[in-house]
Amino acid sequence: MARVRVHNFTITLDGIAAGPGQRLDAPFGDGMDKVHDWMEVAQQDQAAGKSGLGADRIDGYAEGVGATIMGRNMFGPQRGSWEDESWTGWWGDNPPYHHDTFVLTHHLRPSIPMEGGTTFHFTDEPIEVVLERALKAADGRDVVIAGGAHTVQQYLRAGLIDELNLVVAPILAGAGERLFDGVDDALGAFQVTETVSDPSATFVRLERQ
Repeated sequence: MARVRVHNFTITLDGIAAGPGQRLDAPFGDGMDKVHDWMEVAQQDQAAGKSGLGADRIDGYAEGVGATIMGRNMFGPQRGSWEDESWTGWWGDNPPYHHDTFVLTHHLRPSIPMEGGTTFHFTDEPIEVVLERALKAADGRDVVIAGGAHTVQQYLRAGLIDELNLVVAPILAGAGERLFDGVDDALGAFQVTETVSDPSATFVRLERQ
């Protein structure tokens, strides 16, 4: 059965997913430049043919996933109306999704087909409707709620997420968007089913019971 999950969502030790001042040269905001160092370690291990917690999990996003939902802030640094529709995301001509990807925004624009099978769809529909569209597009596979924090929070509060796969980076940010702000009631439905660590990060899985 298709599941709705968060995968490899990285936060700091103090629970922050993005720092203040997100912009083109600081996609995750100030104080967050080391938050994804675990990915670099994982990629280096993979390139060297080594196994490791990060290397074993970094490709898990693609396993059994047929659609992705993300917020406008994750798609790009622009806010408000689209001053420049030439922006097609942080990921170059061939984004890593390779399937229909729905971007939640109050400012619509035409869908963008990309190399490798990714198509970005921009929608201001209720999150439940967007999830229905994503599940249909996924055709029996999982749907990933990719982020940012506000988007994950919306789906948590609505009781629509089955599984959270988090990566806790060993840094403190001090300020920014905390993943678990305003979702206390929703978290009561989850149980921690895995916690494993290496020097680069702690990997935590929470599943809805």
